[in-house]
Amino acid sequence: MPLTIKHLPKSQSAFTFIELIIVTAIVSVLAAIAVPVYQEYIVKTQTSEAFRLAYGLKNGIATNVQEGTCFADRATIASMKEGVDKMSGKYGKAIVTSAVNGLPPCGITYTFKSNGVSSRIKGKTIVMTVSKDGVLSKDGKTEVDDKYLPQAIQ
Repeated sequence: MPLTIKHLPKSQSAFTFIELIIVTAIVSVLAAIAVPVYQEYIVKTQTSEAFRLAYGLKNGIATNVQEGTCFADRATIASMKEGVDKMSGKYGKAIVTSAVNGLPPCGITYTFKSNGVSSRIKGKTIVMTVSKDGVLSKDGKTEVDDKYLPQAIQ
């Protein structure tokens, strides 16, 4: 008796072309929304470093102002010694500034590096003034868009 092969009904075991197109469309829409949001998040994260360093320098400024100058050791210009009147971070550096010859009002200028940062803030500066009470505020010379700055300093 010869063997006969019966043809069994084929079960569906793969995605149809339409299903693949729909999934691709959904992923594309999600990516179109997520990528710009992620890029904004990266800029805000990189910008936050400026304020972390500024708050570190602000305490030194408060002490120095009691001695009549913005800078350490009653100097008339900022010390380039790391951690005194200057602090460097991963994305840029912050330096203490003054109006004239080290006299108050004092400020802090943070300059972003030209590489390794978002193109939206590359090479730009955030200029802050330090009030007598030690409160940081944004100076009009700031080049970074307000949307990247903390609300407390805008």
